[in-house]
Amino acid sequence: MSESQLDAAEEMERLTVTISRAPEAQTISYSLEPKAMLQTDNELVEQYQNFLDNQRLSWTTHHHLTKLLGAGGQGKVYLSQRRGADNFTLPVAIKVFSPERFSNEDAYVETMQRHADVAMRIAQIQHDNLLDVHNFVDRNRIRMLVMEWIDGLDLRMLLNSERMQRLESNVSQKRWNRINNHIVTTTQNQPRFRSGAAIAIVRECLSALEALHRYGIVHGDIKPGNIMIKRTGAAKIIDIGSAFPLESPPPQRTCTPAYAAPEVLKGELASPLSDLASLGYVLIELISGKNPFAGKRNYDEMVQAKLDLPNQLEEILPSKLGNKEFLINFCRKLIAVDPADRFENAAEAHINNQGAADYHRQLLMDNSSENVEYEHEIGLWLEETMLGDEPVA
Repeated sequence: MSESQLDAAEEMERLTVTISRAPEAQTISYSLEPKAMLQTDNELVEQYQNFLDNQRLSWTTHHHLTKLLGAGGQGKVYLSQRRGADNFTLPVAIKVFSPERFSNEDAYVETMQRHADVAMRIAQIQHDNLLDVHNFVDRNRIRMLVMEWIDGLDLRMLLNSERMQRLESNVSQKRWNRINNHIVTTTQNQPRFRSGAAIAIVRECLSALEALHRYGIVHGDIKPGNIMIKRTGAAKIIDIGSAFPLESPPPQRTCTPAYAAPEVLKGELASPLSDLASLGYVLIELISGKNPFAGKRNYDEMVQAKLDLPNQLEEILPSKLGNKEFLINFCRKLIAVDPADRFENAAEAHINNQGAADYHRQLLMDNSSENVEYEHEIGLWLEETMLGDEPVA
C-alpha cells in the first residue's frame, strides 16, 4: 500500500458514518463527515498524557473474598471478586499462604520467594492446559498467589458415585446411554472413564507437562484433585504449591503418596519422569474405576504396590477396552519402576508411535464409531453433572 493510500485509510478512520432511511423509501443513504473533536476537560487529557509519558502505572486493587474453595498444609484458597472501575468485577482465586508451620518469619519469607519464582515462570508459559497465574503479592507480610478461577470440577470430584446417580436421574435414557458408551460409566467402586475420554484428558495433561518441563519446572503433585475439567471440556493442571525449578530444588518436599513415583517415595528428587508416573497412576484410576493403591496401610506396602503394578495391569484394567494391549503398554511405559524405562519426556508420551495420540488413532481405525469429539462431549457431560450444584461465582 502506497503512502498516499495509507494517508487515505487513516483519514477514513477519522470519519463517522451517518445512516438515514426515509420512511417512504427502500434505500439507505450514507454521509461521511469528519468526527467532531471531543470537548474533553483539559485536565483529564493532561492526566492521560502523563500516564503515557511516565510509562508507569500504579493503583490499588480491591478483592472481596467470597467463598473458601479449599484448604491444605500451605494455606487456604478463596474465590475472590477483583474489583475495578465502573462496577467491573472479575472472579479470581487467591491462595493465602499460612506462616503457621514455619519456625520463624525468615523461613516463611525464604519459602515464599521460592513460590514467587515458580509462579513467575509459570505465568510466562501461558499454556491452555496450565493454571494461569496473575500475581504474587505481599499484604502485611502475608503472601498471596492470585490466579485464575476455573469454572469446573476436578477429577476427584468427578470420580464420585453420588454425582453420577444424580446425573442419571436428570437426563434421558438416550443421553445416559451415550454418556456411558463414550465418556464415563459406573462401577462398584467409583465411576470409571471410557478409555477414549480418559486418554483425551491425559493428552491435555501431557501437553501441559511438556510446556512445564520445557521451562525447567517439575509439578511434583499430579493427582486427580489437581486436574480440573472446565465447562468447555478442557483439562487444566492446577495447584503449583509443590512445583519447583530443576536447578534449585527445595530443601523440604511434599508429595501425595498414592500418586508419587516409587523413587520419590524412596527419598529421591522428583523429576519430569516422576510427573509422568504420577499421571500414569491417574490414568489407571480413571479407566479402572479404582485407585490401585487403596487400602495400603504403610510406606512399605505402598512402595511394593508400585513395584508390582506394571505386571498387574492385565487384571486391573477392564476386559472390554478398545485396543487393550496398546493401552496396557502405554500405561506400563508411563509407570515403569525404573525412570529410564519410562517415556523419555512428555512429548514422547503424547505423540510418538506408542503414545496417547496414537491410541486415539488406533481407536478410530478399529472402530469408526469412536470418532468422538471428546472435549466437546466431556464439556456437555460436565454441564449436566454440575446441574443442581450451588453457584460458585
